[in-house]
Amino acid sequence: MPHPLMFAPDDPLLARLRGIAFALPGAREKLSHGHPAFHTVKVFAYFGGSQRIGGEWVRHERAVLFLPEPGLGPALRADPRTWVPAYLGPAGWLGQDLGGHTDWEEVAEFVEGSYRQTAPRRLVADLDVRGT
Repeated sequence: MPHPLMFAPDDPLLARLRGIAFALPGAREKLSHGHPAFHTVKVFAYFGGSQRIGGEWVRHERAVLFLPEPGLGPALRADPRTWVPAYLGPAGWLGQDLGGHTDWEEVAEFVEGSYRQTAPRRLVADLDVRGT
């Protein structure tokens, strides 16, 4: 039985996240557990997630989940905007809610950093060529 959609397909925050993700070489979108997941071979970002607080599930319907670049995790965990998502948190993933306060340049940096860790080397090399 497929998961129900956990997002609005026409959400403008999702549209902005799609623009960031699809600017990366070979990026595609699929549904994973009811959420948009951006991937090449492996997933590098999700739109929406949840966390477990005191035994209760807390949904973050309009958020970006990403794998921070090595060394950035501790500083990001200290940032009150950042939270550890259920299931992915033990693997080092983090989440930040999206909204009117969002620094989209920062989100793009997080998504690109996650992409660089999960995408095949040839796609990362393509990204580096684009940036020069």
